[in-house]
Amino acid sequence: MDPAIDPEHNYCPRCGDEYRADIETCAACGIGLLRGAHLLARQAEQRQASRSLAIEPGAPVVTVHKGPLLQIKALQATLQDRGLPSLVATEDGAACGCRGAELLLQVRESDLSEVMAALAEEYRRSTGLADHDTRFAGAVYNTEEAEAVCPACGCRFATSLAACPDCGLCFA
Repeated sequence: MDPAIDPEHNYCPRCGDEYRADIETCAACGIGLLRGAHLLARQAEQRQASRSLAIEPGAPVVTVHKGPLLQIKALQATLQDRGLPSLVATEDGAACGCRGAELLLQVRESDLSEVMAALAEEYRRSTGLADHDTRFAGAVYNTEEAEAVCPACGCRFATSLAACPDCGLCFA
């Protein structure tokens, strides 16, 4: 419990100013105030949530990614933002090369499906694939048609082929 927060007073969630119980809006920020008891409950929930981000010793873990330190730390931060705990480990006998050490990102087995979904979503977001329009993905190569036109080189070819005979663009 934070001794600086009085459960009977109101507090601004943005600037943290303290107000009497009868005042409902922050004078500086112009936003609604929160009751001190509500802030104390929120702090207790955050402390509880941060404790759950620890992986207990001996808990079964799986490696979900191997890479350089900065990449592993970025993925670990992504998981932490979603409330998923992770560990950074080294391979047994790993040596540092010119690129630096290759590290392992490990998670609890019980969190694996949620972790993989979070990492896949982060990949789509960071690569721009989340914004990619796939409505016309099948329009280039229709196996029901007798002939197709390669979008790369303009060559016409039979749809019985899985690749353009001119440029080699693969449709399979």
